[in-house]
Amino acid sequence: MRTINRILVANRGEIALRVIRTAKDMGISTVAVYADQDMTAPHTREADLALALDGDDAASTYLSADKLLQIAVESGADAIHPGYGFLSENPEFARAIENTGIAWIGPAPGVIEALGDKISARRVAQACGVAPVPGLSEPVTARAEVEGFIAEHGYPVVLKRADGGGGRGITVVRSSADLDLFFARHTDPVDLGAHFVERFVEVARHVETQSARDSHGNFHVISTRDCSVQRRNQKLVEEAPAPFLPEGAHERLVEWSRALFEHVGYVGVGTCEFLLEPDGSIWFLEVNPRLQVEHPVSEEVTGIDLVREQIRVAQGLTLTPPPPPRGHSFEFRVTSEDPAADLTPSAGRLDEVHWPLGPGIRLELGIEAGDAVQTAFDSMIAKIIVTGSDREHALARARRALAEFSVHGVPTPVPVYRDIINDPDFCGVGGFTVSTRWFETVFAPQHDYSHLSGPAEAEGTRDLPRQTYVIELDGRRMTLTLPEGMFSAPSPAPRPSQPLRSHRRAPAQSAPAAPAQGNPGDIVSPMQAIVVSLAASNGDRVEEGQLVAVLEAMKMEKPLLATRSGVVTGLGVRQGDTVGAGALICHIEAAGQEDQ
Repeated sequence: MRTINRILVANRGEIALRVIRTAKDMGISTVAVYADQDMTAPHTREADLALALDGDDAASTYLSADKLLQIAVESGADAIHPGYGFLSENPEFARAIENTGIAWIGPAPGVIEALGDKISARRVAQACGVAPVPGLSEPVTARAEVEGFIAEHGYPVVLKRADGGGGRGITVVRSSADLDLFFARHTDPVDLGAHFVERFVEVARHVETQSARDSHGNFHVISTRDCSVQRRNQKLVEEAPAPFLPEGAHERLVEWSRALFEHVGYVGVGTCEFLLEPDGSIWFLEVNPRLQVEHPVSEEVTGIDLVREQIRVAQGLTLTPPPPPRGHSFEFRVTSEDPAADLTPSAGRLDEVHWPLGPGIRLELGIEAGDAVQTAFDSMIAKIIVTGSDREHALARARRALAEFSVHGVPTPVPVYRDIINDPDFCGVGGFTVSTRWFETVFAPQHDYSHLSGPAEAEGTRDLPRQTYVIELDGRRMTLTLPEGMFSAPSPAPRPSQPLRSHRRAPAQSAPAAPAQGNPGDIVSPMQAIVVSLAASNGDRVEEGQLVAVLEAMKMEKPLLATRSGVVTGLGVRQGDTVGAGALICHIEAAGQEDQ
């Protein structure tokens, strides 16, 4: 048995707080880390120690393996929990941690390499008798390979990044024009080779198994889940156990999940994901070698604390055998995404929040009323988990819970969720017909949310001026940097005293991007985002509809296409730049005519 006394939580928001709370339950000390704008976030307050990462973007903070390792060593942490996202599926990070003698709360680096890469995961599945979605288990090297697959299987196909996740790196190709667009975006051989091709399964449910295996060889499926309600390949509503499974499907899901875990010697908690077609066909998608966002619904129907099981497995203990699932549970992701703008990520400050309470309601919160949604990371505000004695009871409670919820300052998808849980398809009237494409092809065309107000003006701690104080603590002179005015007015609600934060410097203020003027031919950013690729340069001739740039915001990719034929001018951004909503990306000067 390995003793764990102090865990560094290498994450932020609700998942960091989630891990910290379970560690407290187990009598284990915790260390939180924080980016500049997370200095007063709840997870920093609840940890026994909170230390600065000195940065205001993901790359310099939660993705900085060197900083995290240094803090872990200096703080005396003997284990690191990565949460999900960021470095949770990075085998190099896991290996570096193990090389220091610190425990990695997750599967071994070799297992992450075998399953974290989607091409490798397909090969693993084939080797242990699990059927992946029909496709090629080799990286794409040329257009001819994709065209050959299409000639055999027909359109549509999907091109996926082997290292993609969270709905990113997925391109559905329905025509040769779509194929043209894909290859226009991916001209670099290394970037192209990160993709593989599969048949696009048009109508299927997304079902998964919450699985776990310990170092003694004990394997359990804690519960199944259904995550079919998706938008842009991102999950919106999840539930456990997966309802309306055809005869024999549950047994096959368990059998295949066991085969996958045992084949690679998986030790830890993870999720096996599958597609279930209407004819009963089941196809393997991937294994997520980490905790999932939707893990609470499995906890609610079994009483198993999955973070506790992760820590126990890392200590060399045996898994707690799960009881048969009881009742039914739904999770609703409350994000700062605007229903009036096709669920585009937004930002703002949470004002006048009213959370649902009462029997069967669980809240996973990462920020509080008065806090700002930080656009440098993701759009998650909270998760509302609703549990009842059966699916109908859970739906009734969900209707009550979502009706109780309200927030001012940021838009959320909650009005959409209220309609989903009353939709006959979702409720199973006449049979459960929800698939991964249901939201976009059936539900969304029937609902108009344009009447809802748009996002509030972004406002956050990182944008406030800072003030530095000289203080004395235990006889030592120190400096303390805080948002200006923190001591000049009472906070909305009393907060307990803060643990000591490390010395921090005031971050440099970046100038806001100039708003676009709306001239004909302008290409502007529809949201605050990162420029992930540029497909054109100044002076290039482009045709209407041709790809010019790709933006990414809060796990959503947005291609920007030429609004007319002409010549690219005024392109002043580079790959990796952050641009604001309305920022001018470039201008397309119409050939042979003057702009009006």
